[in-house]
Amino acid sequence: MSRSVYTKLALTNLKNNRKTYVPYVLTAIVTVMMYYILCGLAGGSSIGDGTLQMVLEYSLWVVVIFSVLFLFYTNSFLMKRRKKEIGVYNVLGMGKPHIAKMLTMEALVMASASIAGGILAGLTFEQLMYLCLQKLLRFETGMKSEFHLETVLSTTVLFLGIFVLILGYNLLQIRLSNPSELLRAGKEGEKEPRTKLFLALAGTVFLGIGYYVAWTTESPLEAIPKFFLAVICVIIGTYALFIAGSIALLKFLKGRNHFYYQAKHFVSVSGMIYRMKQNGAGLANICILSTIVLVMISATASLYLGINDMVLTRYPSENWITSKISTPEQDMQVRQMVEEVYTKHDVKMTKTIEYHSGALVSVLDGERFLRENEASQADMMEICQVYLIPLEDYNRIEGMSVSLAQDEALVYVSDEKKDLPGKISFGEHRYRVVQQLKELKLAGSSTQSMTDNYYVILPDVDSINTILEETYQDSGMIEEYVREASSISYTLQSDMEGTEENCKEAIAELRTKFETSGIPGFYKTRQEGKEGMFSMFGGLLFIGIYLGILFLMATVLIIYYKQISEGYEERERYQIMQKVGMSKKEVKASIKSQVLLVFFLPLGGALLHIVVAFKVLTKLLEGFGFTDTPLFLGCTVAVSLLFAVFYIIVFVVTAREYYKIVE
Repeated sequence: MSRSVYTKLALTNLKNNRKTYVPYVLTAIVTVMMYYILCGLAGGSSIGDGTLQMVLEYSLWVVVIFSVLFLFYTNSFLMKRRKKEIGVYNVLGMGKPHIAKMLTMEALVMASASIAGGILAGLTFEQLMYLCLQKLLRFETGMKSEFHLETVLSTTVLFLGIFVLILGYNLLQIRLSNPSELLRAGKEGEKEPRTKLFLALAGTVFLGIGYYVAWTTESPLEAIPKFFLAVICVIIGTYALFIAGSIALLKFLKGRNHFYYQAKHFVSVSGMIYRMKQNGAGLANICILSTIVLVMISATASLYLGINDMVLTRYPSENWITSKISTPEQDMQVRQMVEEVYTKHDVKMTKTIEYHSGALVSVLDGERFLRENEASQADMMEICQVYLIPLEDYNRIEGMSVSLAQDEALVYVSDEKKDLPGKISFGEHRYRVVQQLKELKLAGSSTQSMTDNYYVILPDVDSINTILEETYQDSGMIEEYVREASSISYTLQSDMEGTEENCKEAIAELRTKFETSGIPGFYKTRQEGKEGMFSMFGGLLFIGIYLGILFLMATVLIIYYKQISEGYEERERYQIMQKVGMSKKEVKASIKSQVLLVFFLPLGGALLHIVVAFKVLTKLLEGFGFTDTPLFLGCTVAVSLLFAVFYIIVFVVTAREYYKIVE
């Protein structure tokens, strides 16, 4: 045969199978487009470096892995539909080499259309994606989409490689199959599967472990490892229960005579039992993908919408200067520097908070604050930050006149639920806790942390110096670090009152002066913190929505192919039932019963996963500084409702297509 014959035959086959191939090609085009755009964003010079760049690069790898798995998975649906057709070609005299050439031409057409269409769509919508990202990040300077030949080449090479691997896999399947096996491909799965009680039990156990881990997580620090453990257990449990548990459920329904022996249930339940072994994995995929979409979008949206509250909590003051090593002369120098700059730019200093503090990382074991080298690996999950504040500064800031004996202390804990013992100790130094404070003005900067923060008010500076020196002596750390860590620091916080322009000028000059003063420390502003949060969480929201759309598209296509493949498999069965007296109304009722029973199981599973995971997700968000649980709950409910509506629309459309096939 000539090449033109193979080309004509390939195009005819694609046209005849357009119901399955058109969605596949369109999805491949969107996948290529999204990879191309993300690749351009990750490599764009206008993005800059840092957290956003890293997030984009990691997301790019997610898209790569997704593209490989998704295109291979959807290809399995296509080949299942084509095997009988290919078997007919083989029986009619077309040899496997000729079939291979035909499939190669089909793959070439689909790959060319997908890659070319995806890159063209990427070039078309790239600037729109840049504008969306810029809007989320609130960048003042414009982000530009840049054409890079390297991006085009990497996209082409990646997806061409994927399509070549898919073609190789398909050709291997055809080569290893004989004509009779190909002709019987559509009859696979007709034997009623056995109930695999062990697999169903294992799935229940794994799901239970995952749920237990998620529900019992209390600390943001332990949330990360426990979350991934829970995810693995839930995924294993979901697949096992959908594969084995669904069969057990259907057999249970079959045994309920009052349910089973109804026209709308009899055909649907008996039909699903035969196919559930192969369909269970597809339903599990839909459930897992739906869960991922719900988690990503609701979590990233919550972080983004909660930025203003997080900024105010993390930065209670507009300006923040800390000198790591406090001396009377240096403290005065910092104070005078701030006053001079503010006066020069006609800016008034308001809500001033000055204090000295010593800081150390510790673990509270009963009443003892342990040194890092005293804590075990298990104890490190309970790690905390301790700030030692002299009583004089506390009284001045809070407007109090409290007095303490040398063995007495006041304590404030960022976690209000924690109750302290009556005494605390640092090494050999023991203090009686006179009062556990409910409020502390200077603690606003640290209430958002993965670890608990303890503020201990001690009688004088000497007590703090003694504890710091003993804590860091013989620590084995670098001498310069030890010097800074074992020293009391001086912090000056203040708000600014003046015109926006004057405040900006004052901040810029103050930063320059502080950085060139030689004083070890740092200068922070609320505005910079806000910009940093928008850059980080805006980027996460963009990626969350971006990947969410990708996974949502995969979910829709899996549902579509599942409905189409089952429709063709069931068509003959329903035609026979109509011939023996089953009305079209009863056929439609049976189809509705079958589709409803199976279709909404993944959605129900996904919503259940979200409900159980809500607690561990809140702890994860606390690690980012997000503590507004009602906002996260609202976002989760809103996203879940929107997803459910979308899911129902997909159900209506695919169910209608299913009915057209079988009637």
